[in-house]
Amino acid sequence: MPFFIIFVIIPLIEVALFAEIGGKIGAAYTLVLCVMTAAAGGIILRYQGIRTIFDVRTALDRGQMPVQTLFDGLCLTVAGVLLITPGFFTDALGFALVIPPIRAWLRHCLIRRLDLRVQEEPDILEGDFERLDDDGRNN
Repeated sequence: MPFFIIFVIIPLIEVALFAEIGGKIGAAYTLVLCVMTAAAGGIILRYQGIRTIFDVRTALDRGQMPVQTLFDGLCLTVAGVLLITPGFFTDALGFALVIPPIRAWLRHCLIRRLDLRVQEEPDILEGDFERLDDDGRNN
């Protein structure tokens, strides 16, 4: 299903948006707008990417595991891919991932989903063991 969405649904949305926007403002302005959003996204992404790297280093220097910052870095990487991809729908998704409160909401949803999954499927093994040496006798 994800491949169907990525390779069929999203391109259809992009084509429809290009046609709609191109019909309203013209083809040349549509292309210029598409290039400008990619450039603006790249500039924003560069700034936030450098900030994320700095935050990871700071957390590691303090001896902390920067899980939140690494998640933000992953979101910014996905945002970069979406912003480089031509189209208005992917640009909107990319710009959404650049916004910190949206990343915080996604992180919260992911944590909540993982917590539920862990609670539903506990893997607990109970039992006794006896240590044997190489020839099979008890120690």
